[in-house]
Amino acid sequence: MKILAIGDIVGENGLNKLKEILPNLKQREKIDFVIANGENVAGGMGITEKLFRQMMYAGVDVVTLGNHTWAKKDIFNFIDDEKILRPANYPKNIQGKGYNIYNYKNKKIAVINLIGRTNMGILSENPFLEADKILEQIKNKTNIIIVDFHAEATAEKIALAHYLDGRVNIIFGTHTHVQTADEIILPNGTAYITDIGMTGPSNSVIGMDKKASIKRFVTTLPEKYKIAEGECRFNSCLFFINDDNCRTEKITRINM
Repeated sequence: MKILAIGDIVGENGLNKLKEILPNLKQREKIDFVIANGENVAGGMGITEKLFRQMMYAGVDVVTLGNHTWAKKDIFNFIDDEKILRPANYPKNIQGKGYNIYNYKNKKIAVINLIGRTNMGILSENPFLEADKILEQIKNKTNIIIVDFHAEATAEKIALAHYLDGRVNIIFGTHTHVQTADEIILPNGTAYITDIGMTGPSNSVIGMDKKASIKRFVTTLPEKYKIAEGECRFNSCLFFINDDNCRTEKITRINM
């Protein structure tokens, strides 16, 4: 089985790049299952139902979110859709699901969305302990377990990967919008990469207009971010899973 994870989609231009690349890529590589982070697709912050449906139509199977989950009020109209996940370690009793199990080719694929606590600026539960709770709940119910860890600190991401090594099949990082080159299969079999990058404007500061971003750093004054224009990149990571034992055997980074 081939599972594709696509980095944070930034703005409508990033979505257009997804529409351009994904259908042909799925066909060429015979990709079975696609996960994409969509928390920045609506103007760089949040997601709307219209854009969510467009991601589905383009070939995405599951959309994960992050710290901008609630940026658009429209989210409450579709957050309970089984194909969209918000971080599972958000405070209890809020709308939406933090994980779900999907059936594909006689396999049960669990996708879990978690958010980090280091330098994220939001209130959340401990992602390590929340992962423990979820894994206990889905024990013996899945063949493949995948985690999108939406976090800022590389140390927190790496620590969670080692903490879950051997208990999940894949853990990939999102949020920083910069694709890292540290893909690895850990000693107990978990495939890991710190960040899969972004699908958004290349000539930018993590998808945002360079002038506005630089002004914020130079002056320390508030400056409204706006999405950069121009050609977009498509960052993703392809995971190859053995159909017989469900072990991840290979990881390939994709940067188009």
